[in-house]
Amino acid sequence: MLVSTKGRYALRVMIDLAEHRSDGRTPLRKIAARQGISEKYLENILTTLVRHGLLSGLRGKGGGYCLTREPEDFTIGEVLRLTEGSLCPVACLEHGHDGCDRADHCRTICVWRELDSLIENYLNGVTLADLVRDESLEEPSGPCIS
Repeated sequence: MLVSTKGRYALRVMIDLAEHRSDGRTPLRKIAARQGISEKYLENILTTLVRHGLLSGLRGKGGGYCLTREPEDFTIGEVLRLTEGSLCPVACLEHGHDGCDRADHCRTICVWRELDSLIENYLNGVTLADLVRDESLEEPSGPCIS
């Protein structure tokens, strides 16, 4: 599994909005400046997040973006599945079934299933609030959360 720039930037945006929730709606320009992301590329990411209900967007004076739920109600897995499409380590596990003709006699399928389960459980166990709370950017011992 290789997380794309879109997935990484989506997480950064979600964390940014969680950290600045008390400011109300945040204009795209401010998010782009704080995160060092081009406005055009960020607009594409924000559109995806709004379309799928993770963010609320409002145009015009006083407009901008904000989270639709509390930070503890978003998992990292949710954001990455939305932006990446799949978090499966191998193609034969995508779409919730074994899409491989060899699955019945594959000697490695158990490894891929277990790895997929570990990835899912880990990413679904880390919330946006966990990442916002992690104020020390030092090397953490564990999953970036305390």
